[in-house]
Amino acid sequence: MVPEETAPGHTADGERQARTTPRSKRGIRTRNALIQGAREVFERDGYLDARIVDISKAAGAASGSFYTYFNDKEEIFAALVEQVQEEMLHPHLRERTGATDPRGVIEAANRDYLQAYERNARLMGLFEQVAHINENFARLRLERGVAFAERNAKMIRGLQERGQADPDLDPLVTAHALSAMVSRLAYMVYVCDLPIAFDQLVDTLNTLWANALRLKPSA
Repeated sequence: MVPEETAPGHTADGERQARTTPRSKRGIRTRNALIQGAREVFERDGYLDARIVDISKAAGAASGSFYTYFNDKEEIFAALVEQVQEEMLHPHLRERTGATDPRGVIEAANRDYLQAYERNARLMGLFEQVAHINENFARLRLERGVAFAERNAKMIRGLQERGQADPDLDPLVTAHALSAMVSRLAYMVYVCDLPIAFDQLVDTLNTLWANALRLKPSA
């Protein structure tokens, strides 16, 4: 038998219990199908009106199969958000793009982030809504913001060490400010339909980043 990892769950009386995370190919396929089914249902019906029976139906799975992998819709929504977050974070951007010029790295990061946000706009809008009514998702949203800021702070710190950015800036505080600017504008454009063309959006954000960091002009 393939060994199983455990994830937290609940018993009928509210106590935490072990939930299995599959390692078998069949189990992984079923869990992934449930997550994709959840995405379809959440985007169609919203978080509050989404039903587990509809998620199972969209996944082509029996309703009982849902509870093999998830306790409730909050847990599967968290798994879905985590999946999208991994897509958007791109922790190895420089290695993937081959960009070495700081402006090139910033442009690639902003362009990829905005494209990913646009692809996931409906879900990102739901995540913002749920974070206002559920403290677990409020905490998850904060953790997501910290992860992006820490990645960007590492890049800023490297630029400072190479003499390419203002050495007086606090890398982490600066990263939080610039990351918040990008994510909020993405929300306004792709969730609230603020009419800004993609190229104009990217160019403006790139310029603001470069000005804030006082990057030296490219050779």
